[in-house]
Amino acid sequence: MGKASRTKSEPDRRARIAAQRAEQRRSEQRRRIYLAGGSILVVVIVVVAFVLIKLNSNSSGGTAAASSNGPTGTALSKVVNDVTTVPTSVTDKVAGGTIPSAMFVAATTPSEVTSMAQADGSYFATVNGPSLTQNGKPEVLFMGGEYCPFCAAQRWAMVNAFSRFGTFSGLTTTHSSSSDTDPNTPTLTFYGSTYTSKYISLVTVEMEHNYRIGNSSSTSVAYAPLQTATAAEQKLQTAYDPGTYIPYIDFGNKYAQVGNLSPLTPTMLDGLTWQQVATDMSNPSSSVGAAVIANANYETAAICTLTSNQPATACTPSIQKLEGTLAK
Repeated sequence: MGKASRTKSEPDRRARIAAQRAEQRRSEQRRRIYLAGGSILVVVIVVVAFVLIKLNSNSSGGTAAASSNGPTGTALSKVVNDVTTVPTSVTDKVAGGTIPSAMFVAATTPSEVTSMAQADGSYFATVNGPSLTQNGKPEVLFMGGEYCPFCAAQRWAMVNAFSRFGTFSGLTTTHSSSSDTDPNTPTLTFYGSTYTSKYISLVTVEMEHNYRIGNSSSTSVAYAPLQTATAAEQKLQTAYDPGTYIPYIDFGNKYAQVGNLSPLTPTMLDGLTWQQVATDMSNPSSSVGAAVIANANYETAAICTLTSNQPATACTPSIQKLEGTLAK
């Protein structure tokens, strides 16, 4: 190869090297773009997958989005305090409220019980059965379930009424089923709580949770079991509540209450927070407060007949007047 020829090929070689390096730089840029794009695509796919799984679970029999079980800590303490310390001036003003007298019936024979159960969905019956006691004190039996919206409404009245005779500890808030009528009705639960009183014994049986087995919203699927009633408790309920409706409250086997006493309904609590219900209970002008306290007052009257009107702070003259309106 001549010198001229050698001198001419050097620029060509440099040009080729420069072109190769330029192509390498372009290839590296494309590779980085592909990697970045691929990473973004993976993230998008994962997010979409989670969204689709969530949507699918909610549209194919899964439970509705979980509702808050209510306040805890100091907020819970305030709710419980407000429910258990409603002033006597309020309870006296409400008295029997607007509960119709037709809800108070006598059912002292099997035929009367059958007739009452068939005719009425909710009632307060005088049953006068064999005395129900525990630890030498009159026993009150409550049978309900956390899923039950009617139980949810009634517990507000019960906690207030029973606090007039003793003290609860360990009360917490919850809500009724998210897939039943009046979903997510705010309430308190007796599960995990204790009650002490020198006047009465309170036995509470929360038979089922507020969610269905298998996280299904299907009404054909049972609620998860919570507490089991004894055979004696089941027999007692069946005796005065043949339809085994809940809530069921047996006052020493002298009175039996099934359901809510009108006008109290779970619908009244729709959209309210736990604190709003607790606050309304000290306002006799509110529909919620008047309905809840009227139920509590009649429950108090029934208990007072078991305790010989003790204590006087609970069995006030206005409560003793209600005792006289109970069916004989």
